[in-house]
Amino acid sequence: MIVCVCHRVSDRDIAIAASSGCPNFEALQDDLLVATACGACRDCACAVFEESRVKGGGSRNRGMAVTIQPLLSA
Repeated sequence: MIVCVCHRVSDRDIAIAASSGCPNFEALQDDLLVATACGACRDCACAVFEESRVKGGGSRNRGMAVTIQPLLSA
């Protein structure tokens, strides 16, 4: 979903930045320009950013996790 229409920033773009180590919303604004034009998307963009940080990146981390256990020697 497009969060910032002015700069065409999607929720996925925000989630990727959050999971890639973007430290705070101000840094996100510097990188993606989200919520820097009209500002109408600021609340939504902040919410998506915080949710993505809590979940570890949101949609990017969906999928199956595989755990490999070492074989025990007899």
